[in-house]
Amino acid sequence: MFARLALCSRLQSNVHPVSIRKFSQAKFFPRPHGKSFAHRSELKQAKRIVVKLGSAVVTRGDECGLALGRLASIVEQVAMLQNQGREMMIVTSGAVAFGKQRLRHEILLSQSVRQALHSGQNQLKEMSVPVLEARACAAAGQSGLMALYEAMFTQYSTCTAQILVTNLDFHDEQKRRNLNSTLHELLRMNIVPIINTNDAVVPPPVPNSDLQGVISIKDNDSLAARLAVEMKVDLLIALSDVEGLYDSPPGTDDAKLIDIFYPGDQQSITYGTKSRVGIGGMEAKVKAALWALQGGTSVVIANGTHPKVTGHVITDIVEGKKVGTFFSEVKPAGPTVEQQTEMARHAGRTLASLLPEQRGEIICCLAELLTEKKDEILNANKRDMELAAASGRFSQPLINRLSLSTSKLNSLAIGLRQLAVSSRDSVGRVLRRTRVANNLELEQITVPIGVLLVIFESRPDCLPQVSALAIASGNALLLKGGKEASNTNRILHQLTQEALSIHGVADAIQLVSTREEVEDLCRLDKMIDLIIPRGSSQLVRDIQRAAKGIPVLGHSEGVCHVYVDQDASIDKAIDVVRDSKCDYPAACNAMETLLIHRDLLRTPMFDQIIDMLRTEHVKIHAGPRFASYLTFSPSEVKSLRTEYGDLECCIEVVDSMQDAVDHIHKYGSSHTDVIVTENEETAEQFLQQVDSACVFWNSSSRFADGYRFGLGAEVGISTARIHARGPVGLEGLLTTKWVLRGEGHTVADFSEQGSMKYLHENIPVPQGSFS
Repeated sequence: MFARLALCSRLQSNVHPVSIRKFSQAKFFPRPHGKSFAHRSELKQAKRIVVKLGSAVVTRGDECGLALGRLASIVEQVAMLQNQGREMMIVTSGAVAFGKQRLRHEILLSQSVRQALHSGQNQLKEMSVPVLEARACAAAGQSGLMALYEAMFTQYSTCTAQILVTNLDFHDEQKRRNLNSTLHELLRMNIVPIINTNDAVVPPPVPNSDLQGVISIKDNDSLAARLAVEMKVDLLIALSDVEGLYDSPPGTDDAKLIDIFYPGDQQSITYGTKSRVGIGGMEAKVKAALWALQGGTSVVIANGTHPKVTGHVITDIVEGKKVGTFFSEVKPAGPTVEQQTEMARHAGRTLASLLPEQRGEIICCLAELLTEKKDEILNANKRDMELAAASGRFSQPLINRLSLSTSKLNSLAIGLRQLAVSSRDSVGRVLRRTRVANNLELEQITVPIGVLLVIFESRPDCLPQVSALAIASGNALLLKGGKEASNTNRILHQLTQEALSIHGVADAIQLVSTREEVEDLCRLDKMIDLIIPRGSSQLVRDIQRAAKGIPVLGHSEGVCHVYVDQDASIDKAIDVVRDSKCDYPAACNAMETLLIHRDLLRTPMFDQIIDMLRTEHVKIHAGPRFASYLTFSPSEVKSLRTEYGDLECCIEVVDSMQDAVDHIHKYGSSHTDVIVTENEETAEQFLQQVDSACVFWNSSSRFADGYRFGLGAEVGISTARIHARGPVGLEGLLTTKWVLRGEGHTVADFSEQGSMKYLHENIPVPQGSFS
């Protein structure tokens, strides 16, 4: 066996390692040998990992020299995982490219010296580099490649060792045992082995030379697979210059990235050409991956050259994110989320083409089912409530949101029937009609947005609300609920599909019940048109960060204010404050901060408001100014931007209405803000100046709701500045398209030499007019 161990020296005192993100030691559970991981989410438990770096990853675009920046980011990720307690190995290409660079430099240098001595400088331009033999390049480049790896890993206090192998090292039993022993000893010593075929002596690959049941070492793909099985590796990550495995050659019009590949699926794909460098193509990678999978090693093929993802591609794969193609032996019972999205889009287009009365019938049917099947729904909800309480992982406000009741179901049914009636003139409504020229008429009409993704925590009542709005607006819908409401969501979705089936569009609304992470769903930018998050502020912020290519409609926080003015009615103030805080404290439209005019301190009105809050068991936090007025104040608030979601609130003192407006703009979330006053002029100024989605006068903040606004239902409350703001009902789920009807008109007809002129006349649109 051609093996050379090159252990790097420990850092000297004058060497400062590059800082990397800190990770606590990961906990790994033993996995039965011979059994690969069934799902991506399980990859977090991978302890022993092989990272295979293809030639296209390691080399530069000119195939002469190494891609140093790319290699540095890969080394950082490998070192990071090694420092978590994992056992990392690298199978690398690049010796030939590195040697080619060195030999070309040497040849050009020697030629320039000879020509300078014999012919003068004027002939240097005629120098040419001969074709270099690959084995010679490998011999010249191997030491330099290892020295580079060693220098890079040293920056992370990580030792490396080089091992060069040939086919004989696997076919000869004694050599195979020696190789196995060497690798195990290196891993035990917390050293990263860097393995490569000994290209300086290896013979050219012989076609069809695999032994019975054993893959031969023809390239680094087969080497990585053979090594993974020999070493009982948990995960093999094969990095190349393509995103993963496609159902047809990448670059063709219909090529789609395959998220999960199963044994037996080979017949459904076709292979393109191999990568720009190296000797293995995609067919070789698939063959090697399937062989490793059969041996009990999970495999992911991914792109290691993309500049935007190279810096985290390996760690993303290990964290279970949807990157590249994952090879799995376990085929899920149901469709993938991509297939669900395609099914929803196809059925959604049929839904949009139904008559308004037919969509209304579906919604009414769903309303009937909510009341008819209430016992089944409440039993499923009871199971979810019991499991949530027993887990101890959920706060009381979250458990409160999870709860359903007969009255809630009745209210839902009433709202759905209201929506069925009010939505009949929604899709296809003509908003504008223009006579562009004679016999050339233009219409702007309402149409569905397309495919909606609604992600919600707890709140199972959200499912029928959002479903009804999607039906009314003709949109396809993907629903991703929290695990804590899985039983309730399942039966509510079954009832929704039962209602949809009366007009043959049951697939238009899909419940995503696979192990897809929210971040992975947010990457389906070519399939999903709008994301609507319903849940905690953290959930909304996470989705807004993750969904870089898809619009997100929603609000991240509900820091709502009630300002009690000096001219407020005491009865109205007490009623509004009580309802805003105590009616449903977990709601996003509940009051979180009570602003009191300074002149009301130490007055009967103020005392009665405080007494009422204490009677309702509301915990009070004092704002900085309020605390300064008190000798013994309640606990001072940590932040004036807090959304408590419980029977807690902050009280702060302001000097005037304008001071209240400034406070709201500084600390609020542009959700819902209220003024209580009998002074109409003050109230109107407040209503005009406060820049929030909902601004109320002498009315509870809890009115900020689609049902209470008469929208029938809502998908959420938006604090965005464009598209939709406030409670988002049916109108917020529609967009428009332009329809032009002509008789062979051309733009040339309207040129200076043309025979036609633009009229641009507005044509009156009768109420209820449809295209």
